[in-house]
Amino acid sequence: MKVLVVSDNHGEAEILKQLKARHKEEVDHFIHCGDSELTFSDEAMNGYHGVRGNCDLDTSYPETLTKELSGHKLFVTHGHLHQIKSSLLPLKYAAEEAGANIACFGHSHIAGAEYMDNILFVNPGSISLPRMTTDKSYAIIELKDKMFFVHYYNEKGEKLSSHTFEK
Repeated sequence: MKVLVVSDNHGEAEILKQLKARHKEEVDHFIHCGDSELTFSDEAMNGYHGVRGNCDLDTSYPETLTKELSGHKLFVTHGHLHQIKSSLLPLKYAAEEAGANIACFGHSHIAGAEYMDNILFVNPGSISLPRMTTDKSYAIIELKDKMFFVHYYNEKGEKLSSHTFEK
């Protein structure tokens, strides 16, 4: 199973449409970790399971989202309510409380993946305004047997890096 994770497009609707068109045949689920700055009903958000970020005005988005995906439980949040810029500990507690083994978040605009205490943490970075790099990015999480693969891509779909974690 594959899950595309994107965050922090800050009003750029076209890139979300491009990602869906590019990956619709290979990806099973599309996740948006907030700060789309689009309305919940915007056409560009169609097909994405999204949450509300600190820059999202539309209160129709949930603050967090939990999804069951092929034997895995995914916890999605923007991150601003879980102090992710300081520590992953509050996010870890929230994911554990939700019974999740994958936690997706944005907010920092910095791409990264880490496996800690049986939880995979994935920040796709920002598809519009990256920090600590010039690469606008998104991630695809691939779940295979007892392995997690996290692949990072730039806005053109070119692979930037990959990480492998054993469950």
